[in-house]
Amino acid sequence: MRISRRVQGFTESVIREMTRVVNQHGGVNLAQGMPNFPPPRELLEAAHRAVDGDFHQYAITWGTPRLRRAIADKYRTFYGMELDPERHITVCCGSTETMLSTLLAVLNPGDEVIVFEPFYENYGPGCIIADARPVWVPLEPPGFGFDPERLRRAVTPRTRAIIFNSPNNPTGKVFSRADLEAIAALCLEHDLLAITDEIYEHIVYDGLGHTPIATLPGMAERTITISGISKSYSVTGWRVGWAIANPELSVGIRRAHDFVTVGAPHPLQEAAVTALALPGAYYVRLREDYQARRDLLLGYVEKAGFVAWKPRGAYYILTEAAHFLERYGVADDAAFAMWLIKNVGVATVPGSSFYAHPELGRTKIRFCFPKTDAVLRDAGERLLTLRDR
Repeated sequence: MRISRRVQGFTESVIREMTRVVNQHGGVNLAQGMPNFPPPRELLEAAHRAVDGDFHQYAITWGTPRLRRAIADKYRTFYGMELDPERHITVCCGSTETMLSTLLAVLNPGDEVIVFEPFYENYGPGCIIADARPVWVPLEPPGFGFDPERLRRAVTPRTRAIIFNSPNNPTGKVFSRADLEAIAALCLEHDLLAITDEIYEHIVYDGLGHTPIATLPGMAERTITISGISKSYSVTGWRVGWAIANPELSVGIRRAHDFVTVGAPHPLQEAAVTALALPGAYYVRLREDYQARRDLLLGYVEKAGFVAWKPRGAYYILTEAAHFLERYGVADDAAFAMWLIKNVGVATVPGSSFYAHPELGRTKIRFCFPKTDAVLRDAGERLLTLRDR
């Protein structure tokens, strides 16, 4: 028996592999981006009420009416976007399934999709599953900007869409207004879609804000905005995400989603309504708490000897570790990540897992910080031992 050519090149998620390995060896997991602290109490109470209520059978495939209305209300409040819950919003099983259903809905075999690199590891396989070809445009350190001319040259007659993630995993880049305008101009000039992963929309630092590209002139009709509740409300295991798109695109996304997962968990959709109704003060506290965690771990990482690029959003720190690889005689980032687990007791993610061109990440390591201060200090003290080895 042979598996399909489509999946022969796929491997276990490197991020989730690091979690599995650190669980075997013991240590601190700064690899997989999941909080070790509870969600908001109001959200847990809403989930309990939903489980005790009559929400145990299939919901409407593309999301409960109450949740779609809550999403529409939130986007109006935060971004001034006017959405029709019946025509613009599709609820899926987390933002990852939302992305896959979107790609299946809008791509044909042979289409090309521009993806900024480094990127969240699911984008490439998602394009391949949809029989499309990803085309990579680099984000260059230290600021992880892109060259607008290089982006322009990446467009061909086969290009269908541009995918980007802002705030970005793994770099922490928050796409600026100028970045968004450059992308929007190309989309308008060449009749392209913008597919945006905005799952970290509320986790931004240093006074920055988040701007959906859908709010730029001419972009509402050609943008698919993807987000969800996983990161902003510390419920990565609930798997409730959504796509916002024009009615024609929404029909396609709903059809793909229907045959991929049928629907997101009904009681958790019901509870998510409470999350989306939390007051503005919740998001202020969310940003403040995460910025404090960023600064705490960043201090340790830099003291330990890593060259770190300070993130402006999301909850990851990407670092350069070439000198450590040379000092400890390890071959590459993957070997060093395993070495860190076994010798220091800290799980990270090798940088090459975020690159289609692995050589670009061979000396990079990503840390995550959605952890309590005690856990971050524990990890930090372990990392400081690198100075004495």
